[in-house]
Parts: sequence; structure tokens; C-alpha cells
Amino acid sequence: MTTSTTQPVLHDCRDAYAATLIELAQADPRVVVVVNDSVGSSKLGEFKRRFPDRLINVGIAEQDMVGVAAGLANGGKIPFVSAASCFLTARAMEQIKVDAAYSNHNITLCGMSPGMAYGELGPTHHSIEDLAWLRVIPNLTVVVPSDPAETAQAIRWAADHSGPVFVRVSRMGVPDVNPAGYRFAPGRATTLRDGDDVTIVANGTVVAPALDAAHELSHLGITARVLSMPTVKPLDVEAVVAAARETAAIVTVEEALTTGGLGGAVAETVVQHHPVPVRFVGVPDVFAPTGSARWLLEHFHISAAGIVEAARLALGR
Repeated sequence: MTTSTTQPVLHDCRDAYAATLIELAQADPRVVVVVNDSVGSSKLGEFKRRFPDRLINVGIAEQDMVGVAAGLANGGKIPFVSAASCFLTARAMEQIKVDAAYSNHNITLCGMSPGMAYGELGPTHHSIEDLAWLRVIPNLTVVVPSDPAETAQAIRWAADHSGPVFVRVSRMGVPDVNPAGYRFAPGRATTLRDGDDVTIVANGTVVAPALDAAHELSHLGITARVLSMPTVKPLDVEAVVAAARETAAIVTVEEALTTGGLGGAVAETVVQHHPVPVRFVGVPDVFAPTGSARWLLEHFHISAAGIVEAARLALGR
């Protein structure tokens, strides 16, 4: 938990990702990786050393990268595409839509260093639109793991899944937030904290701040339910509707644009099934500026304090 006085240990989810790919490749010769000069940034150096013939580097050619993966999938391989999320999702959108999703190939698209992890490199490297534009593509499962254990489990699940998957793989340090014995399943949220007044729905790097916000709200006499929502698509509709019926308001938190991503998915569900006030914590409809990842999160109030304020506004307190 992140509410103790001891600072939590932070982990780079890319380590769990790389270790899981090696584990999968050892067990199944069909597992291959396609990259765009991103071996180092994907932490795949050890994979390349162990399986040099099963890592295909197409160079800085993201459209070719997804197309090659589709061909490998069509030939019976299990390809993982590993590239910076900003370039993978923006440059290769047509290939993701047509070659992966329309063709319904078993391709796992691994968006490395998503959100604002590349902070100092500026707006060209921020990947805050990816959830919004990928969520509308049929057949495509969209996963945003919150910690290393969930990242590893999502990658294992994707290897066995029949169809295309996008997984955000965070580079910003995150603590372990899921309980012992946790098992990832698409379309299933996890209640990390119970509460009756407001529900906070979060995923990825901002689950920990959501838990911190719930702790702070308790000192104000507000009990907050915290739902970790690892799949933006499919969304756990049942959990969202239950939250709308059982608490007075919902706050969504994401390291992404608030238009169209997790917040959009939750709002669409709420308005169709049980309308309640909904507040969004994330990047508004702007290009995020240049700055460190931590500074950017604070700049957009994607923090425990920002979540507390959003919850109070949603409740009219």
C-alpha cells in the first residue's frame, strides 16, 4: 500500500515485460519480437542475446513493423511488437487497424514508455492520445497495467489470446498495488479499497496516487472506493454501473487525454446505465508541454491532491 510513512519501492514495468517475454520464448518457439531500433528502450538486450533469430529489427519503420508482425502471425508465429507508444500508435495506425485488428491476427502491440514518460523530449514523444484512438478499433483489446505483476500477467494472457492486443508498458517507477494472488482478466476491474461516498477509477501509473487520494479523503470524512481498471477495452461495465449505483459520484484518473480514453469509456457507461456526476483527472484537450514526467503529472493535477479536489467537486463538498 502507498499510504504508509515508508516510501514504497518503485519498479520499472519494462523489466517484468522483458523477463516475461524470455519466459514465453523459452516455452514456445513461435514467440518472436519485432522492434524499430528499440531494443535498448524496450530492455530486450537479453532477449536478443538468447534468441537472436527471433528478434526482427526493421529499423525506424513503424508501419513496416506492424505489417511484418501481421505476416509472422499469418505464418503461425506469436509476434510481440515492441516500440515507443507514441510512434507505434501514431505512425502505424492504419496497419494496426487493418493488418492487426481487421485481420484479427494474434499480435500483441507493446506501447513502451507511454503517457508522458518521455517528458523532457516534449509533445512529439508524449503518448497521451493512444487510449482514445485505439479504443474505437474493433477486435482490439486495450490494456493498461498498473504494476509489474499485472504487466507480466497481461503479457502472458496476450500470448494465448486469439486476436490483437495493445498493452501499455510503463517506464515510470510504480509500486506494487495489486493484492497477493491477483489474477489479470480482460474486462475485470479490481476493488483495491472499499468506499460508499465516491468511486475513483484508475489504471496504469496513477493507481497509486488514487489510493493515496482515498487515504487523504478518509481524513475529510469521505470514503472512496478505488477501482483499478486495467482494460480500457473491454471495460468492466458491471463494476462501473455498481459504482454509479452504490456511490454518489465517480472520478476517473489516467495518464492520458481525458477525452476518449478511460474517462470517456466510463462516462459512456454511466450515462447509459445510471447517470451520476463524473469528474475527469488527466490531460485536458491540449498538447502537453515539455518537462519531466513528474512535473507534467503535477502540472495537470494528476496527483493525490488533484484527485482529492476532483472528488470533492464531484460530491459538491
